[in-house]
Order: sequence, then C-alpha cells, then structure tokens
Amino acid sequence: MTNQRKSIDKLIASLQERAKELNCLYQVEEILKDLDEPFDSMFPRVIKVIPPGWQYPEFCQARINFDEKIYQSPGFKETPWVQSADIVVNEIVVGTISVYYTEEMPPADDGPFLKEETKLIGTIAERFGHRIMHRRIRQIVRELESTDSGKADRETGEWRVVLKMLRQTDLNLFYSISRKMLNHLCWRGVTEAEHFSESMASKRTTNGNGTVDEWNSPMVRPDRELTTELSYAPYRIASEHLSPEEILDLIQRWVQEDRLSHLVQVVNRNLPLSEVFDALRRYHHVPQDDPAVFSPNRIGILVSLIRRCLSDQLSYIGIARNFMDINDFYTLLEKVIFSSESHGKLGGKSAGLYLASQILENKAAENDALANVKVPKTWHITSDVLLHFMHFNNFDDVVEQRYKGIDQVRLEYPHIEQTFKTARFPADIVKGLSMALDDFGEAPLIVRSSSLLEDRAGASFSGKYKSLFVANQGTKKERLEAVMDAVVEVYASVFAP
Repeated sequence: MTNQRKSIDKLIASLQERAKELNCLYQVEEILKDLDEPFDSMFPRVIKVIPPGWQYPEFCQARINFDEKIYQSPGFKETPWVQSADIVVNEIVVGTISVYYTEEMPPADDGPFLKEETKLIGTIAERFGHRIMHRRIRQIVRELESTDSGKADRETGEWRVVLKMLRQTDLNLFYSISRKMLNHLCWRGVTEAEHFSESMASKRTTNGNGTVDEWNSPMVRPDRELTTELSYAPYRIASEHLSPEEILDLIQRWVQEDRLSHLVQVVNRNLPLSEVFDALRRYHHVPQDDPAVFSPNRIGILVSLIRRCLSDQLSYIGIARNFMDINDFYTLLEKVIFSSESHGKLGGKSAGLYLASQILENKAAENDALANVKVPKTWHITSDVLLHFMHFNNFDDVVEQRYKGIDQVRLEYPHIEQTFKTARFPADIVKGLSMALDDFGEAPLIVRSSSLLEDRAGASFSGKYKSLFVANQGTKKERLEAVMDAVVEVYASVFAP
C-alpha cells in the first residue's frame, strides 16, 4: 500500500509540474499576442512569468539577451546552474534566453533541470523567433503601404520592398536570387553585368611569361565573395536595363521556383512524412497561375509523391499520374494519421480506393451520371503505424509468429489478440484518431484493414485481415476508446492463422 501511495504522490507531483509549465507557456503566449508592444516592455514582462514555470521558482532567475540589450530578473546574479536556448530568426541566432538557479539543486535530467523544462525554454525561444520575424515582415508591409507618391512610384518600389523582405527573412534565398539576376543580365548581354560577373569569378593562374596555365590546373580563389552589400549590385544594374514590372516578375518567379525545388529535395531524399507534408504545405500556397507551377520538374515530383505515399508499382503509377495533381497530396495528407518519424505508405486498399475516387472526380465533367457518385469520408493510417504501435508496447517478438507451425499459431492467436486489445497507443496516434472522430461526427464507421499486401494491382489479397463496424455513439471518450479497440483488433488479425 505504501508503494502504491508513493506512486500516486509521484504522479501528482509530475502533473503539478506539467501544469506549471503549461501555465508559463500560456502566459508567454498572452504577452506575445500584442504585436505592437515594444520589445523593451515585452521582454521584462516575460522575465517575470518564466521562473514560476520551473521546479524551484523561489531560486530561479531569467535573463534575455537580444539586440545588444540584456533583460534580467531583479537582483540577478550569474551562477553555474544554467540552461539556455538560442533565439533564431532566419537561421541566424539573434539572442538567447537563459534560466539560472541561484543555489545548487538536486540533480535531474539535465543538471538540476527537468527534460520538460529544457523543452519549455526551447519552445519559448522558438516563439520569440517567430514573433521577431513577424514584426520585421509587418514593418516591411507597412513601408510598402505607406508609399503614396503615385502609382508609378509604388510599382517602382514594390520589387525593392520584396527584396528587403527576402534579405530579412531568408538570406540564402536572397543570395540565390541575386546570382540568378546576374546570370539573367549576362544572358541578356548587359555589359556592366558581364564585367561585374568577371570580377567575381575565379582566376586562372599564370606562369612566368604571363600566359595562362593549362586548363587542368586549379583556379585561384576569387578576391571577392558575394556579400549582402555586393548582392544588391545585380539589382542596381537591372534597374537601369529592365522595367520595374520585369524585375518584380523575375523575382516572384524565382521565389516560387525555390519553393518547388524544396519540394523536390524533400520528396527525393525519403525524409519522414511530416517533412513531406510541410513541403507540400509550402507548395500549396503557390498561386496556381504562376510559371513555377508548370515547371518541367512537376511531373517528376508528382510521380515521386505517388511512389512515396501510395504505391511504387509501375502499373499504378502509370494510371495515377494522369488523374492526380501535387496539391491532391496536400489534401490527402490532411487526413492521414502517422507518427512524427513515419516513412510509411497508405495500404493497397486505401491507395486503390483513393485512385478510384480521383478518376471518378476527373471523369464527372465528361459523364453526368458520375456526378452523383459519392465517396465515403475517409481517414487513413500509414502502414508503419502498426510497427510503431508494437514497438511502443514492446511487442517486437510477436513478429516471430510467422516462423511457427500453424497449430501453434492457432493456439497462441487468442492470447496475442487479447494482449493487443489491452495495449496503449502512442500519444501522436491517439491525437490523430481524435481528430478523425471530430471530422466524422457521430456517423457509424468501418475500421478497415489496408496493408501493403492487400489489393495490390494484379494481386488481390483482400479479406485476409479484419474489417470492423463501429457504432460511434456516446461521449467523445467512449467513441475514441471504441475506435482504438477496433484498430488494435485489426492489427492483431495480421498474426491470425
């Protein structure tokens, strides 16, 4: 009984700490809501709400370094017991948040600090970075809106404002567009641009008599590199040879191409599905009449997305690429449940039904009878969530069932099924299932199996695993538990005789 009481006390203490951390984060968010409050008054307010979020607030002090200024708790003194997080804007460290204990405290996960406190200070620093970025962008937009010298002056200044925003928000892209502008001007035969390009280029080494060495000798590193100041030179030259409309059009096109190239890199590097979704989100906001949308890379990206998310079968890809678009995957992934590190696909049945729905939608314009065909509202769970679930519950040894005799499989299956039904889901999957239920409402559901083996093109394998009906009635908690119970029973059926 004593051990049980200790466990309960420990759980209560842990929950109290989480409540303090959440309250601290909520207060920081409340302070950051005022977009016009000067940093000089905002940071001291944040300094006050940080210590109560830590384990020993009475011994806790905070300090923020930003813009060559220091904001700190009253009576602040620097000690060895500190944890810090950088404030990053556009991949550049612009400041630091630090939390100090004034006295030595009992050891925890990171010195005297809990791992949750390390995550909290990192989250606060990240929110500061977003806030600073947001303020810079608003300032640039206000400058653009305040230009009232006439339409001609506004059009002339638009591309300059866009450049200023790029320089403050994405310096690498700013440099990239500067190089593209210089190359474009050289291609147009602008002499001044050619001379500038030559001054930045690597030089060939010369021998004693002043002649250039053979081509297979290394080139001398250029005397100058493309700094922020030098990056403005191509635009100055462009303003003398191109109209403001041409300059603005070129800059916008190259920005959109950068978004598309980012999607290319993410899809082709086999990164987690969460990063693919983030890249699709960026692409989704590209205006659809923009030239970059019709880039030659587009078909390649589409095929890569089909292969990455749905199927790598050539027969499937050959049909799917005629009825799908890149933006369709953004819509699809909004209703896919996956873990943060997921590399999984949709199962065969899911992929087949999704392709069928896309074909029907495309052909409805040609055939009025298809306009009334309805597709059930569907959420998908990626194929590797089963492995994620098993690893989370230490069920890795269950995979060995495939190597046992059929009689032993039959004997052990009821135990496996019951073990699965008493297991827990990881929090990220529970959250995804909860969002799906919010979307479904209280309509009855079917939890269907859809594995990589089921319903593959030319190799039907349907009906081997369970599909279960769920009434989906009662409180949200009851409905969520019923859905999770159905999902794990379908998972257990993978190991059925």
